[in-house]
Amino acid sequence: MKNLLVPFVALCILVSNQKVSAQTEPLISPRPLALQMAKGTFQLSAGTKIMAATSLATERIYLRDKIEAAAGLKISPIPQVKAASNKISLLLNPVLSKELGKEGYELIVNAQGIKITAADNAGLFYGMQSLLQLISANKAHQTVNIPFLTIKDKPRFSWRALMLDEGRHFKGEKVVKQLLDDMASLKMNVFHWHLTDDQGWRIEIKKYPELTKIGSKRKDSQLAWRSEKRSGKPHEGFYTQEQIKEIVQYATDRHITVVPEIEMPGHATAAIAAYPWLGTTGEKVDVPVTFGKFKDTYNVADPKVYTFLEDVLTEVMALFPSKVIHIGGDEVLYDQWKASPQIQALMVKEGLKTPADVQIWFTNKISKFIASKGRRMMGWNEIMGGKVHEFMDEKETTAKEKLDQGTIVHFWKGTTDMITSAASKGYDLVNSYHIYTYLDYDYKEIPIRKAYDFNPIPEGLDPKYDKHVLGLGCQMWSEFIPEVTDMQQKIYPRLAAYAEVGWTDLSRKDYTYFKNTMKLIEAHWKAEGIDVAVADYEAKAEKTK
Repeated sequence: MKNLLVPFVALCILVSNQKVSAQTEPLISPRPLALQMAKGTFQLSAGTKIMAATSLATERIYLRDKIEAAAGLKISPIPQVKAASNKISLLLNPVLSKELGKEGYELIVNAQGIKITAADNAGLFYGMQSLLQLISANKAHQTVNIPFLTIKDKPRFSWRALMLDEGRHFKGEKVVKQLLDDMASLKMNVFHWHLTDDQGWRIEIKKYPELTKIGSKRKDSQLAWRSEKRSGKPHEGFYTQEQIKEIVQYATDRHITVVPEIEMPGHATAAIAAYPWLGTTGEKVDVPVTFGKFKDTYNVADPKVYTFLEDVLTEVMALFPSKVIHIGGDEVLYDQWKASPQIQALMVKEGLKTPADVQIWFTNKISKFIASKGRRMMGWNEIMGGKVHEFMDEKETTAKEKLDQGTIVHFWKGTTDMITSAASKGYDLVNSYHIYTYLDYDYKEIPIRKAYDFNPIPEGLDPKYDKHVLGLGCQMWSEFIPEVTDMQQKIYPRLAAYAEVGWTDLSRKDYTYFKNTMKLIEAHWKAEGIDVAVADYEAKAEKTK
């Protein structure tokens, strides 16, 4: 009889396993690395306790508040005690670092309750985001029944960024905090804050008050590319240092690093309008009311300009704990440098052959200053030299100067062999190739499917250099997007596609699964009052800039 029972038991186990594997995988965005389901559900109730060490009080309170918002359940967060069941346990286990890294986590749901374990607080936070999505997806008639499962998850890339350009149009604290909340729920971890540009200086610098008194204001705004139409009203706004501190702390609480961008040596007209002696010509200029590329550049041959930039960066670094400081460096027009006797004398003195050499020489000086403060410089890929733009003369962009090795190169424009070349030379980089990641482009140019299919590691890169691709950024440039609702329609729903590009392993990407998650994610956004674009998830790109 025993011999007959063995195959019967085995058959029962096989059938049971088939039933489990046939269940629909719970919808979590971004999709986790590994998810295994089991039979049964755990019922979340008001009697459920959140248990964690005293040192995790912030995490306990955060989870309690989010569960109440998501399910209407008031759950008590209490210090770690022994309890048999009906609990949510938050645990730190440094041993998991080897397998899951700093941002990975393990989430287990069984008859005893829910357990989230991670090597670091960041991992716990991301585990909580997955749990909150499970709660929202399984809420019905004031009950929440979460399926038994085990998730082991970690991100594909360490840099998962959204950039907001406020140099062109100021948006304000409320908008920024909303973006930070939505980034956190999608496990994005870098908020790249573009704070200065030709059309506006948006950060208070106490040593140079004219930057905001003059540079944060303009008289009018162009309404469309190459158009004579204007808004007919002034535009202004900037963040005080106290506001910056509050926003940085808000982001830190959500495990998001805020990386400030202070543009140099080009895109500097607003600063030069405030202090004309900063410019190569020394002439007085106004803050522009139009958008595009401007000739105004810092006079990199003047020691006073370096003093100014070092003063500004010193105040910036006091506000932002980020180990990375972005200095822009894109779209520098060389006209003023070529016409300047000071710049020409500098080139002779330093043995610089081309304007690109001048820019790299300047950039390296800034890099060394930033490095002296224990930080690391980042800039758009023009800082390496090379013919990035069609309108530039190849002779002027050829460079013999070598960019400092510690620089993070932010690729956005040019040929893909530029990114493979930078990586093969040992430069760390972030891939924000504009034809895939620019949120100001409409949905005909970058439909959701194209955003989802973006791979930050370009074809042709030797796998041994993959480690140099830190991740991706998606960019919300705001030249012709003055209103918050316009901005939201550009960002949502594509933000979730970029979040998945940054987090989900290629082996786990599935567009059908992603579309199904978006039904829940879009409903959540709309409940928050966000103006989500009505987008075609099956559309293909019609054109490329």
